[in-house]
Amino acid sequence: MRLPSWLSALGLAALVMGKDDAKDSDSEVKSIALRTHTLVEPYLDSDMGSRWYDFGGDTIIRTDSYIRLTSEQPSQNGWLFSRVPLTATNWEVEVEFKIHGKNQLYGDGFAMWVTKDRGKPGPVFGHTDKFEGLGIFVDTYKNNRPGVVFPYVMAMAGNGETSYDKDTDGKGTELAGCSARGIRNTKQPAKLKLTYFQDKSLKLELQYKNDEWTTCFETDQPPEMPKISYLGFSAETGELTDNHDIISIRARNLYIAPKSKSGPSKSRGKGGNASSAAYRRKKQGGSWLWFLAKGLLFVGAIAGAYVGYTIYRSRKKTHRF
Repeated sequence: MRLPSWLSALGLAALVMGKDDAKDSDSEVKSIALRTHTLVEPYLDSDMGSRWYDFGGDTIIRTDSYIRLTSEQPSQNGWLFSRVPLTATNWEVEVEFKIHGKNQLYGDGFAMWVTKDRGKPGPVFGHTDKFEGLGIFVDTYKNNRPGVVFPYVMAMAGNGETSYDKDTDGKGTELAGCSARGIRNTKQPAKLKLTYFQDKSLKLELQYKNDEWTTCFETDQPPEMPKISYLGFSAETGELTDNHDIISIRARNLYIAPKSKSGPSKSRGKGGNASSAAYRRKKQGGSWLWFLAKGLLFVGAIAGAYVGYTIYRSRKKTHRF
């Protein structure tokens, strides 16, 4: 007997669904450190330069403490940018920083960049306007943003043509953001962690109130990054001032890998490796056969029901005559 097409399709869907669920549950996110975009003290090499980062403007480097993008002086701007592009498809950048000063009025803030341009001073927290890429702004001075508590952390996706409106604190071009009261003059350095999965998600987490991470924002519609983009930081002061310090930068390449499963104890030597590999192959084969059996049982059950229903209809027609 030939099964209706909808029955076959339903059985196949059940089989594929079982396989996909197993794949998702058997995977996890792992990371590899990106040395080319990591920067920790003493920050400089023996020749008083950095192999992986350039810096300029009013930036000051104290090799045992911090990279100070701006000091507590008016009309300063400083920047720090990677020398090589950030080529990883999925990545995570964790930054330890400190914003502090003696004044009760302070500004303006600092920014983290993943942009096509690098080391170009300008009016957007010390970096160029009409940028192409992603900017994360830690804005400490409120210009005109009613109903928003400052300091404020926000993201902006630049297309190379749109300007950042400083008068409205970027309200019209905000991708996402959150208030971060208390992020300035913290006892311990604050942290931000930006996690990016291409075409899947963008997440920003902050740590400044205690040792726990809090989510500032998360979106499943991340902006598309330029094919060539650099990781950087910049800051600026105007009439109001602050110290903007970068303490450390740790970058990681993220990838999806199968979860490690516990099996029989491994014996040392080549024999143990061979046994372990055989065990994994056997387990994978058994898993596949199990899902195949489930699919066949599902199809069989539907087919049995269909046959029973057909016989019932035939008998019913016979009784009518």
